[in-house]
Amino acid sequence: MPGYVYGLRWEVALTGPIEAIASQAASRSAMEGEGNHHVIDIWKVDEERLASMLKNISQDPKLLSKTAGKKSCCIFRAPTSLADVNGKVYQPRIASIGPYHLAQPRLNMIQEHKWRYLGSLLSRTHVQGLGLEDYLKAIAPVESEARDCYSESIPLNSHDFIEMMVLDGCFILELFRKVGRLVPFEPDDPLVTMSWILPSLYRDFLKVENQIPYFILERLYELSKLPPEDSTPTLSSLALQFFNNSTQRPDEVIARFPRLKGKHLLDLVRCSFIPNPDREKKRVPTPTHVIYCVSKLRSAGIKITRRERDSFLDVTFRHGVIEMPTITIDDFMSSFLLNCEAFEQCYNGCSMDITTYVTLLDCLINTHRDVEYLCDRNIIENHFGTDGEVAHFINGAGKEVAFDIDMCYLSQLFNDVHRYYRSGLHVQWASFKYTYFDTPWSFISALAAFVLLVLTVAQTYFTAVQTFSS
Repeated sequence: MPGYVYGLRWEVALTGPIEAIASQAASRSAMEGEGNHHVIDIWKVDEERLASMLKNISQDPKLLSKTAGKKSCCIFRAPTSLADVNGKVYQPRIASIGPYHLAQPRLNMIQEHKWRYLGSLLSRTHVQGLGLEDYLKAIAPVESEARDCYSESIPLNSHDFIEMMVLDGCFILELFRKVGRLVPFEPDDPLVTMSWILPSLYRDFLKVENQIPYFILERLYELSKLPPEDSTPTLSSLALQFFNNSTQRPDEVIARFPRLKGKHLLDLVRCSFIPNPDREKKRVPTPTHVIYCVSKLRSAGIKITRRERDSFLDVTFRHGVIEMPTITIDDFMSSFLLNCEAFEQCYNGCSMDITTYVTLLDCLINTHRDVEYLCDRNIIENHFGTDGEVAHFINGAGKEVAFDIDMCYLSQLFNDVHRYYRSGLHVQWASFKYTYFDTPWSFISALAAFVLLVLTVAQTYFTAVQTFSS
């Protein structure tokens, strides 16, 4: 079959020398016979051009690495389908972490600060006899493991790759310590005196394309601890406290994750939001892949109310009421949701909880009126822009994503809402109330129509009585 030959041709081209390709091409053309000359044409390759192509393949850092399909691979570029919809939200704004955006001129400002922070850390740990060489030696044994975490081939030699891991990792840890007040900021440090920088770093450290493996951070954190720091927070607690300057969760919620681990910082923070991560996963067949928007649910008598919970993902439905915790939509949360969604689309070793939640919001919100209703119910805190801008963001976030709705954590909720929406007389009664009694003006109009109808009937009655009595 031509398609089969075409696929086989590429398998050979990528794995064998050019002479082997030519030899197999000749033998295959003989086997296929004269009648299938179009198959033979596929195998006619210019050896010089093919050699050039193979060389480019081996040097192109954007090609998938050999470990891209393994569970160890957890750091990806955002899929083109998502990047086309959501723009540059997956790329760092001011700080490059890891290899994907290394050496971009627009990120040079923070690159200089990385060396300053590394110098600050080394001067503090020098009393323990630790120098830069010790940090490099600590990462060298796990270089191969770290490379396997990236979905693309990294065109850096061993020394440069390890140096990048140490420089970026120490910068992150030193910033965690400074923001956590374990280490004081230097006087006039622009990273804290310029109010726009830290919020940008909160977002940049949680970009799907801007990560280094979490085990690298753990190694560097343990190595850089001084004796007085033995009782300091764990790395996960320190990291979650750092990002809590944007997530604004109660301290007791953060305190529940002293030993939480992730594949990287984005995954760590993502996991801290997932309720019941060890829940049993079971397939729940759903009759439909959507539920209706807020206005249609209200017309069917389904209410949406605020619910106090630790995570905005903890959504429930019972007795005709969808209960949702408050979520703040701002620059940080919009970036976080989209990057978690991109990570879940790429990494098959994690749940799809963020993707499922975003899909739920996309179902509930069609227009700015739906956002307005959710804001009035304190389910959405809008720090993003107008209600229309929030609706546009949510609708964009729900595009080009894939997940198994029968296996998602909200599959039962989708089922129950759909069943309630389609059931019986209470829906018709709710629709009547929504149409005629939802606002004071609709109520007044309905009341006026009713009074007019009563008066008309009364007038007709008395006219008929007078006519028959005379």
